Amino acid sequence: MKRVLLLSGLIAGSAFAGELKGVKMPDEVQVDGKALKLNGMGLRVKFIVQVYVAGLYVENVNKDANAILKADEARRVDMKMLRDLDKKAIVDAIRTGFDKNSADKLPALKERLDTFCGLITDLKEGQTLSISYVPGKGTSVAGSAGATLVPGKDFADALFAVWLGKAPVDDGLKKGMLGG
Repeated sequence: MKRVLLLSGLIAGSAFAGELKGVKMPDEVQVDGKALKLNGMGLRVKFIVQVYVAGLYVENVNKDANAILKADEARRVDMKMLRDLDKKAIVDAIRTGFDKNSADKLPALKERLDTFCGLITDLKEGQTLSISYVPGKGTSVAGSAGATLVPGKDFADALFAVWLGKAPVDDGLKKGMLGG
């Protein structure tokens, strides 16, 4: 009987797979009926300020950023704010990430990037911004202004490259999100 209770306690205790800077993230989330697994968590630091903890969720855990971006599978980034962050700062970081990682694709992405940036709102410490991509449907933002879907895998790849691309917003954040 003690073994059964111990085992059930271990199973119940595994609901949260990751913790970083006091932020806990579950080992699995549901996106459009698909179970996504926590690939890794990282800390976004700008200058010396800790900005947010991000968790990357994918269908198939992988340490290879290029493989994650190439796969046409559901994925999600959850960003838990460690400080207040205004819309302008968030949008500027996203646009800079697009410039650094997808400049050659910007003409085709500009209108959708503008739509996406319009969905972002100011965020307060403790709030979570969730960005999800679902194949065949598009990219959505939860924890902000809208439920609008921004279409296209090309857009999702450029957006997720902000964190996982060749010039990520934060190298340490990328490493953590890839399980490093």
